[in-house]
Amino acid sequence: MDEELVQKVKLAIPLTTDAYDGRIRDLIAAARLDLGIAGVVIPPGTDTLVEQAIITYCKVHFGDATDGQWDRLKASYDEQKAQLRMATGYTDWGDLSGAV
Repeated sequence: MDEELVQKVKLAIPLTTDAYDGRIRDLIAAARLDLGIAGVVIPPGTDTLVEQAIITYCKVHFGDATDGQWDRLKASYDEQKAQLRMATGYTDWGDLSGAV
């Protein structure tokens, strides 16, 4: 697991303790799986767009978001995921030129 990404998530939440690092690692793994299920191919190395989507996913699912934050964050993540699904270089759907 990329420890730099764990630190970026902790900064975004914000969180200063290491007590929840295991939970954050689990959320990062879940975010990667969720993006993969949606058809997003995560390129090797650091990709800022994918990292931002993962960070947003973690913010959605860590703790109790209140005052409409959950809805706003969830909508933000869904939009980021949708944009990645439509962007060249982030999917592996093959050549769909012959599709009906």
